[in-house]
Parts: sequence; structure tokens; C-alpha cells
Amino acid sequence: MRLGVNVPNFGPGTRPDVLRRWARTVEGLGFDLLMVSDHVVVTPDVGEQYPAPFYEPFTTLAWLAGLTSTIRLGTTVLIVPYRHPLLIARMAANLNDLSGGRLVLGVGVGWARQEFAALNVSFGERGRLTDDYLRAMRAAWANDSDYRGGQIPIWVGGNSDAGLRRAVRLGDAWHPLRFRLGWLREAVDRMKAAADEEGRPVPALAPRIVLRLTSGPVAGPERLAGEGTIEQVIDDLEQLRLLGAETVLLDPFNKDPEETNHPELAWQALATVVANFDPGD
Repeated sequence: MRLGVNVPNFGPGTRPDVLRRWARTVEGLGFDLLMVSDHVVVTPDVGEQYPAPFYEPFTTLAWLAGLTSTIRLGTTVLIVPYRHPLLIARMAANLNDLSGGRLVLGVGVGWARQEFAALNVSFGERGRLTDDYLRAMRAAWANDSDYRGGQIPIWVGGNSDAGLRRAVRLGDAWHPLRFRLGWLREAVDRMKAAADEEGRPVPALAPRIVLRLTSGPVAGPERLAGEGTIEQVIDDLEQLRLLGAETVLLDPFNKDPEETNHPELAWQALATVVANFDPGD
């Protein structure tokens, strides 16, 4: 099982030099994957969770591709309805080609109503648009003489049953975000049942979990995977391995914008995980 990191590409402490240090630190620690988030307009509903400045993901990843050599690069998650599907297909294919095939495209339908309004995109149609756009992107990538990006892996985000079914129909992996382990066990069973109903293979499991290390154990039924002592976090990773996870993305951002001014704290937590985690064969 491989590990990745969700790198903050937003917030008051985020600058080009900080993003460069993030990339070199994460690759230097041996992580397999670096992913960034997506928003186009920092409307009030977006800004409450992801404050400005916000670095656009394709631009950011293209720059980081030139600063790194082995780590995979991706989005967690690209909000598909915000851009024309052929534009997404072109940017993703070019980035994958220029980076030597290192792109993972995590996708989602989006949630910020004000941002949808600012972009003049129908919030109510976002699920249908996402499905249509994903099909159009795959069709574009089939034209290898033009796009030359190959069939880029698509990880479908979203914890709803609609997102789970979208992963079965249109994705290479399901990419659930921030959850309790008990919930995920039940959801994996639902995903397998949905795949049987659709007559399709079960997509890979590539979850994103929080990373919040504490000095003492975190108890209670609402504890999220990745929250607690290093022993609890390592056990969570082992439980995810047993559930079949191929890659687990660690998200060290705990919703306080001030954290972006002190990335060293996140780097220390990530180094602690690496020192205690056995990736297996």
C-alpha cells in the first residue's frame, strides 16, 4: 500500500517558495503521491474552508512537475463541472505527458453553491454534467495522435451513494474523503454490490484521511480515521490495507488557516508516519 499527501495550495501562508518546499519535502520523505485541491472563485462559502490565495491546480501541478522527478501528482478533487470537458482533457493530457505519466485525476461534483453561481454553472445539474464530462474526457484521450496523454487514472471522490456509483461506472478508483472506519467498511460493501448490479469490476479503493496526531488516544465513535496517537494512525492504515486500499492520501490540514503559516508542523507529522509505517510488499 502506498501513501500520498494532500498539500495545501491555499491559505495565507501559501506562496511559491512554500509550495516548492512542500513538494521537495514530501518527495524526499518517500511519499508516492502529492495532490492539491481545486477552486476557481473564492466565494464566501469557499473562503470559510479554503481561504485565499488559492493556487489553481493544473498550473500548480505543472510547475511542481518540473521541481520533482518521481512522485505522482494529482487533484483531490478537481470540480469537473467548472471547466469545459475538452479543456480538462487537454490540460490533463498535457500535464500527464510533460510529467512522464505521473498524473492522477481525482474528480468530484462540487458543493459550493456561490461558486457555481459565480461561474454560471447549474448547481442542480452538477451530477449529470460530471458524468457527461467524464465520458467526453475519456473519448478525447482515445485520440492518442492529438492528446497523447494516455488513459489517465480517474479517482472519483464523494462519500454519497451517488459518488460511489459514479466511481463504479466511470472511475478507476473510489476516493472517499475524511470518514470513520466503520462507515467505510459498510460503504465498501455497498460499492461491491453496486459493481455487481452494473456488471462492472469493483474500482480500486484510494481514500483520503485526516492526519491529526495527538499525544493521547482519541476515543469515541466519531473518531475519524487518521486522528489520534501515532499507534492509532498506523492501525488505521493497516485496517485500510485490509479493506483493499491501494493508496491512502494523508491530509494534514485541520481547517485552521493559520496552519499554512507553519508547514513544518505538518512535515513533522508526516515524517513520524513514515518512520512508523511498513508499506509491505
